[in-house]
Amino acid sequence: MTGSLAAQRSAVAMFAAALSFLTLAFTQAAFADAEAGRHKAQVCVACHGPGGNSANPAVPTLAAQPQQFIVTQLFMFREGKRKDAQMSSFAASLSNADLNDLAAYFSAQPHAPPAHVTAPENVAAGRRITEQNNCVACHARTLMGQQHIPRLAGQQAEYLRAQLRGFKASTRFDMDGNMTSAAQALSDADIEILGDYLSGLGAP
Repeated sequence: MTGSLAAQRSAVAMFAAALSFLTLAFTQAAFADAEAGRHKAQVCVACHGPGGNSANPAVPTLAAQPQQFIVTQLFMFREGKRKDAQMSSFAASLSNADLNDLAAYFSAQPHAPPAHVTAPENVAAGRRITEQNNCVACHARTLMGQQHIPRLAGQQAEYLRAQLRGFKASTRFDMDGNMTSAAQALSDADIEILGDYLSGLGAP
């Protein structure tokens, strides 16, 4: 019991610290330089594609993601809360200005029309799952995200499935626990359908 309480307190303290930083970062976002972000993002092209439009099913598209979301995720990678071999290494040396500049650049890039075509039988099923599980309440009715919540429409299918599996297994970092909680209700079949459905949306 004591260990569990200590872990809960640690999680709350971490959330408060992250929230404090992100509040400051979002305040500084008005001074972000998207052109500077374009130059800093050149190294990102190899994985995330030109303008942040990924062609790799396992790598997320960054174009048209909400600016606050990008800042948040880069911060989490930098602080070691979210882990990935390439992203953790890249983010480790980023300054607060870098976070904001990169976010300003990628959020302003047009989202390319999705190359993925959803299987006809998954259209209605996918829509039903997003409504029943309140995906549309947080990610917006269009599933294009808002504020610190990511755009799902047009995201890479395999990346989406991997993140949902991680949330369901509690192995994917989740700052406020909302996605970990939401993913518990998803079956493996639901996750397969969502990846197919969401990836086929994405029209601006």
